[in-house]
Amino acid sequence: MAKQNVAEQFVDILARAGVQRLYGVVGDSLNPVVDAIRRTPGVEWIQVRHEETAAFAAGAEAQITGRLAACAGSCGPGNLHLINGLYDAHRSMAPVLALASHIPSGEIGLGYFQETHPDRLFQECSHYSELVSSPQQMPRLLQTAIQHAVGRSGVSVVSLPGDIAAQQAPEKAVEHALVTSRPTVRPGDAEIDALVRLIDDADKVTLFCGSGTKGAHPEVMQFAERIKAPIGHALRGKEWIQYDNPYDVGMSGLLGYGAAYEATHECDLLILLGTDFPYNAFLPDDVKIVQVDVRPEHLGRRSKLDLAVWGDVRETLRCLTPRVRAKTDRKFLDTMLKKHADALEGVVKAYTRKVEKHVPIHPEYVASVLDEIADDDAIFTVDTGMCNVWAARYLTPNGRRRIIGSFSHGSMANALPQAIGAQFTDRRRQVVSMSGDGGFSMLMGDFLSLVQHDLPVKVVLFDNSSLGMVELEMMVAGLPSYGTANHNPDFAAVARAAGAYGVRVEKPKELAGALKDAFRHKGPALVDVVTDPNALSIPPKIKAEMVTGFALSAGKIVLDGGVGRMLQMARSNLRNVPRP
Repeated sequence: MAKQNVAEQFVDILARAGVQRLYGVVGDSLNPVVDAIRRTPGVEWIQVRHEETAAFAAGAEAQITGRLAACAGSCGPGNLHLINGLYDAHRSMAPVLALASHIPSGEIGLGYFQETHPDRLFQECSHYSELVSSPQQMPRLLQTAIQHAVGRSGVSVVSLPGDIAAQQAPEKAVEHALVTSRPTVRPGDAEIDALVRLIDDADKVTLFCGSGTKGAHPEVMQFAERIKAPIGHALRGKEWIQYDNPYDVGMSGLLGYGAAYEATHECDLLILLGTDFPYNAFLPDDVKIVQVDVRPEHLGRRSKLDLAVWGDVRETLRCLTPRVRAKTDRKFLDTMLKKHADALEGVVKAYTRKVEKHVPIHPEYVASVLDEIADDDAIFTVDTGMCNVWAARYLTPNGRRRIIGSFSHGSMANALPQAIGAQFTDRRRQVVSMSGDGGFSMLMGDFLSLVQHDLPVKVVLFDNSSLGMVELEMMVAGLPSYGTANHNPDFAAVARAAGAYGVRVEKPKELAGALKDAFRHKGPALVDVVTDPNALSIPPKIKAEMVTGFALSAGKIVLDGGVGRMLQMARSNLRNVPRP
């Protein structure tokens, strides 16, 4: 067997952990690792134009596959560019291993060219961040980093000086068995007993669900039926809990709609299932609250809890549902379902009234048509800002579609890089980037990566020539909009110049045909849709502290935003309400 250097050993360990590709930008201290990848079957180097893209792409791949993904940056400025995407991956609980290559080991601490201290810099956005200081140390340190990333569902960072990467590896490196999946966590009997008592004593129970309900859809539905509970959700819970849900009352928060707010405030007992919903202004302070979460550090950090339950949602409900007393009174549930349908009826006109003639095009209409045309198993990546609103209100989940965004970190420019990582998991699956013009232009250079790798990502660009969410924030603060206008090119022409398919849409009647043509195109495509900059959104329930300073005149230019096919779902659920 030929002797390995440390870089080759590093890549071999990643391959054994299931890593299939590393996203990054090659250079200097990273060169030995990239060369090792070149010579290692089964592991691919994915060249991008910006390391931030590399981290976002790895995070998206990890979220789609559930497996460890990896990215890399060269010393100093190279790996510093990873930090924003790594924050997003870490807060999204995506298992990602980041390689931060480093300056020569003998120069660390001496002010060398491009010197930083990555083992310190990445500590806040990782579970583990350590420096390799010798060839003998590397295998165990990398394996420990992998265990942290997979076992705790987040980021690990390994800092590796380029000179150590090029050195000969020890001939008999210890190979530990690697953790490749997380176990389930069952709550203790005392917590289950206490939760049973709370539920049995409550007349009106509401469930509020987040991304922790992934894989628990049947259990949540069975539980809701047994205790006759309406179900609201956070944005990250939408894809897992909204479909096939006869108890759905919508979403709460800044992007919310429907009756979720009322359901969480008018109940006797609110049960938070797998959610780290960040906006405590939308949570009640006068009802009993229980939180179930797999991460104990999340318990109680948003609201005062009457009971904290450490466990997986699915395992918790499997233990809990058979033990709670079945409720027969549907009055609270049916009232909330009626309020939900009524609320959607009231706002749906905002996107149906004359939208087919409105120029500039209503963004709500774009999202609605996109939802109708996209594949049933499409992966949507969604830019932060108003695109979050349109995705939340118009994309219809079905258990097969995925919706990925920077929903916990809230970074601009995430959609295009995440689409790259998502598309690499399956080139045959439809991947749609719902990009705003602000976010797209921020990392627009990596549209070239789509062309270079011939990735068939479809970019649907909501081009309103403004930072729409920021304008809304300014209005909320009572400020005039300033510094929010973008002077944009014809992005479709830019796409064509780059070698991709590009089309610009300015009239609503052209939209459906343009989207269909782009989706039929076998390579990367961009649909530049000129949308109305005045189409903003406000939450369904507003308190003074949420929108202090919101001018009365602002209401004249703020649209409620419609809800797409969700109105049909609400009407369907109402049919299940027993009639007197």
